[in-house]
Amino acid sequence: MTSCRCLIIRALAVGFLCLAVIACDDGIAVKTVDFSRRIAVAKPGQRPAPQSTLHVAVAAMISPQTTFTVYYQLIDYIGQQFGRPIEMVQRKTYGEINQLLGSGQIDLAFICAGPYISGKSAYDFKALAVPVIRGEPFYKAYLIVHRDSQYERLEDLRDKVFAFTDPESNTGKLVPTFWLRQKGETPEGFFKRSIYTFSHDNSIMAVSGSLVDGAAVHSQVWEYLNRRMPAQTEQTRVIQSSMAFGNPPMVASRHLEARLRDRIQNLLLEMHTTDRGKAILSELMIDRFIPIEETWYQPILKMMSAT
Repeated sequence: MTSCRCLIIRALAVGFLCLAVIACDDGIAVKTVDFSRRIAVAKPGQRPAPQSTLHVAVAAMISPQTTFTVYYQLIDYIGQQFGRPIEMVQRKTYGEINQLLGSGQIDLAFICAGPYISGKSAYDFKALAVPVIRGEPFYKAYLIVHRDSQYERLEDLRDKVFAFTDPESNTGKLVPTFWLRQKGETPEGFFKRSIYTFSHDNSIMAVSGSLVDGAAVHSQVWEYLNRRMPAQTEQTRVIQSSMAFGNPPMVASRHLEARLRDRIQNLLLEMHTTDRGKAILSELMIDRFIPIEETWYQPILKMMSAT
């Protein structure tokens, strides 16, 4: 029982250490690689649901098989506080989550920083709160390669195979694309081939297993695994890191009643002041939730305009 609980806690922590941003798809001819079996989740509306049900979506920032465990405690906490059943929704890509928010098929979502920037005007969702992790509401992109490779900088990956995470990921797509643009290059002209893994831990696995030569991943995911589960990162090393970006927020659909939305926001912001809330956050390695600051995401907008 104790060992099982430890595994769950670790999985929970990994989940909240994953965040990312929008990338403009440059039309790269890519091969999509699916390293793990996906969890099938019916779309809201496919079966009758109680009117009071809160539909909560989770972007695929980590492997789907761990997502339910990662987010369930927090989502269940929200539902219990308001006496509402929860239906958890999962989709493969960031773009699908934004579309569900815009149509009102989901009420709340944990989304990455990129899709937040790219979708907030089009879909008019509202940011509720941002997690503070190890004292900071920020994360970076890491460029990683295999430990035994001779690669020391991005330029060394010319004509090599590279792993992106999602077409709309900040750390997993936009940042490396921006780095190349600064050098007058494009991904399709620079890399021999590129693939999408659709999660940061999958990208780390791809580099570790020499399936690809390099990848851009979320710093907090790599750092957590490196400290707690070093077997997953010991075959990789970081050769470059980016500037800091604001952590991905929890957002609410514009279709959610404003009063309920405000109550959920207050619940998140005060969660660390209650015994149960503090215990859940501690397991997630989150200090607390705080209001969003739009200036944290300005670097993402600048990169988007330059790519």
